[in-house]
Order: sequence, then structure tokens, then C-alpha cells
Amino acid sequence: MTRLIIALILFNALAVYAQPVKYTTSNAHSHNDYEQPNPFWSAYNAGFGSIEADIFFVKGNEELLVAHTPAELLTKKRRLDSLYLIPLRDNIRKHHGHPYADVSKKLQILIDVKTAAVPTLDKFIETIRRYPELIKTPSLQFVISGGRPNPDSFPSYPSFILFDGELDKTYSPQALTKIVMMSDYLKRYTLWNGIQKLPEADSIKFKAAVDKAHALHKPVRFWDAPDNTDAWKVLMNFKVDFINTDKIAELSVFLKNLPH
Repeated sequence: MTRLIIALILFNALAVYAQPVKYTTSNAHSHNDYEQPNPFWSAYNAGFGSIEADIFFVKGNEELLVAHTPAELLTKKRRLDSLYLIPLRDNIRKHHGHPYADVSKKLQILIDVKTAAVPTLDKFIETIRRYPELIKTPSLQFVISGGRPNPDSFPSYPSFILFDGELDKTYSPQALTKIVMMSDYLKRYTLWNGIQKLPEADSIKFKAAVDKAHALHKPVRFWDAPDNTDAWKVLMNFKVDFINTDKIAELSVFLKNLPH
């Protein structure tokens, strides 16, 4: 009986983590953040809980570059270090081992790998080790999305490398220990535009997807979701944990003005 009670307590604790009852900017995800006029800083200053950077590792280039397409590599030449890692390190130093001044806040950096998974991830590990503060900060986590290695290899990666799971895949218990979030393409479930009512049939499919993530005790995010006030309300009603946005200021104001 005692074991059963402990198991139920643990289950309920995990379920609460995966299903927020109070939404704040900690539930906000800055999609393709590097395309913002002020990368990193706009989302960071708004207190976002998750920030996304797409990375490329080009042969002959000793640095990881941030871009959405290969064409941008030639024109923008944005380095992961200068855009994200150095500002993160500096803020951790400023806040005595925490990414934010509010030491209860956590920050997730979602790294979307755009080139071959294994060499790009190896280069990322090499790069991140130049900044020991980023590895030693419990309230900061790096989550690998996009091009990922075989899930069977997830447990072999260092403790500071975590993974974004895909809802349409089934993972071994070992791989799941390294997965800290589940993501999916919303249009796999619905073509809803965020303005009209979500069709009932789509609503059932969408709820099942959210429930699947939460049954695994993982928070969930949907990319390419409608990005407006009405859509954010619907996503929250379905208990989606991270609200994907390109509209940092608008989502920040919306979340901060929610009645609690």
C-alpha cells in the first residue's frame, strides 16, 4: 500500500509539471528567435521560458552558424556563440549561477539542427564546453531538435545534452530518460486558422496528441500553430505547455495580463 501511495504521488507530481494550471511567460517559446530584430534579448527580457536557434555546421567552418536556410549563411553569418552562448554566460555570471535574476525561473534553449545530426551535435558539444557556466547551471537546459541522432544513442550523450521528442514516434524507456519535451507539426492534426472555431473532429485528434505527451510526463509544443490571441487561448485550453510564437511582445503582454 505504501508503495502504491508513493507511486501515485510521483505520478501526480509529474502530471502537474506537464500540465500548467497557471500560464506565464515561462510557457512562451520564441520560435526562430534569431530572426527577431533583437535576437535573444527580446525573448530574454520578456522572461520567456524557451528560445529557439537553428544551427548549421559547414565543412571548413570552425564555428556553428545560426540561420533558417543555407542561403542565409552567406549573407548573415550569425554565430551561435556571439548571438546566444556569450549573452547566456554573461547573464549567469551576473545572476550568480542563474539565467534570470528571478532564481525560480528556468530557461530552455532549443537547438534545431539543420545539418548532419552527429557531426553537428559533436561540434555543439565541443562549443558548449568552452562555456563551463552553461553546463553547470541546473536551471538552464539545452534541448536538441531537428536533425537528431538515432534515439538509441540518446543516453550516450553528456548530461547537458537533452532531446526534443517527436509525437509520432515510439521511444524506448532509455531514450525517454533523455527526452524533456515533445513537439509536433500542428498541421498534422488540423488546418485550423486560429480564428474560426476548431472543428470537433480536429479537436479530438489534437487533444489525443496533447494527452499522449502528458501521459509520458513530457511538456508539449506545436510548431506552425496560428499565432494570435484567440489561438493562444485555445492552445492553453488544451493544456499545451509551450506556446510557440514569432510575436514576442504581443504574447508577453497577453500572458502577463491573464487573470489569475
